[in-house]
Amino acid sequence: MEYRRAAIPALVGGLLLTALLWWAGASTQALQLPGTVDVLGGLPAAQLEHWLTPWSYDPPPSVRIGAETFGVGEDGAAIDNSRYLSLYATGMQIRFVAVPLFFVPGALLLVRRLPPVNGRVPATLLAVWAWGVVAGTLAVAVSAPWLIAANGRGSYRFLPQLAGMASGGRQILVLTALVAAVVAVLAARVTAKGAGPLPRAAVPVAAARLAATAGTAVIAVSLVVLSYQPVAATLQTAFPGSGLFAEPGDLLRQWLLLGSWAGPAGTPVGDWFLYRVADALVLAAVWWALRWLPVLLSRTTVPAMAAGAVCATVIGLLVSQLTQMALSDGGMRWGLVQLSAGIGGGVPAALTFGLVAGAAAAVTLRMAGSRFRAGASPDPRGSDVTGPDPAVPGTTATASGAAAPPGTATSDAPDPHRGPGPSLPWHPGAQDQA
Repeated sequence: MEYRRAAIPALVGGLLLTALLWWAGASTQALQLPGTVDVLGGLPAAQLEHWLTPWSYDPPPSVRIGAETFGVGEDGAAIDNSRYLSLYATGMQIRFVAVPLFFVPGALLLVRRLPPVNGRVPATLLAVWAWGVVAGTLAVAVSAPWLIAANGRGSYRFLPQLAGMASGGRQILVLTALVAAVVAVLAARVTAKGAGPLPRAAVPVAAARLAATAGTAVIAVSLVVLSYQPVAATLQTAFPGSGLFAEPGDLLRQWLLLGSWAGPAGTPVGDWFLYRVADALVLAAVWWALRWLPVLLSRTTVPAMAAGAVCATVIGLLVSQLTQMALSDGGMRWGLVQLSAGIGGGVPAALTFGLVAGAAAAVTLRMAGSRFRAGASPDPRGSDVTGPDPAVPGTTATASGAAAPPGTATSDAPDPHRGPGPSLPWHPGAQDQA
């Protein structure tokens, strides 16, 4: 798909996601009404307000109290308290501007390489949804320093504060990103009309499986090795740092760990196994996505594979978190709001290891595909090749998966100048030899 066709749904999705987040942040005032607690309950209302506050222009009590506390300097001179409120407003402006700036390039790449045609609609929807969550998380992270400074204690444990603030607002982000993804994919369906045939590629099955295994192994390094609690504790304390960059352990865990697990000590083995199954769903989702991503992409490139791996990891995390919600001991006794508190976690680590996994899968696919083509039989469209879509009306599918223009002869097309019957080999006659 051309850039101009893919840019429209990317822009629509980015603007809609920004508007939905702004509207969600403005709804925090409704949660402070006297009747809200009677309808929702005290704990759910407080939890919802905690989710929406990172997207609200209304300064939280910590900023307002800080502006009042720091009204007099050390030398007794008066300080303009509005500076902290202005700093908070600047941070929120950066946050809302960063949302479309991060969303549009990624959605443009995904929609262009993964157009929602020829059976790709579910894959495109999931990819754009996951990228919306990534874009919102990055927007929260880059704007966090201004909001930390607005609290009046920017130099005190800066990195732990950054890690804590960068993880806020993710629950409402998952919902708004889904709505924006649906609208973006619908817009992409409209703009894809008239773009010509966008067939799937023919990829060797062995090469696709090997590439998926290589990318999944990278994700397993974070989910299995680094997320093991003794290893995570070592990572937490291995780098003490100093000054403004002291105590980087929380930030490292946020960007390097996809989960947390330990042995079944003190817990029933059956419950422990069920939670490990939820973790294994992440690896299964990543492997399945990387297995079919080269087939679904209109052109397999390293950026497209990297973005696809990031989105696959985010979707795998969401599936795992929903499974853990279903397996929770409290069940619905705690309420849906409390159970969904962990939704959207692990996105920074998914971005870190997803990029590496996608690049590793792309390199492995290219190397394995080269070996397959070097040793392939004359007919590569056998059982060892994942074939393209059925031929588009008016075109003919070639062995490479591309659509040939009308009138182009292929090995499977009958010769209109030959009569019925089997094709016989040609042998020169006596007049031909003369």
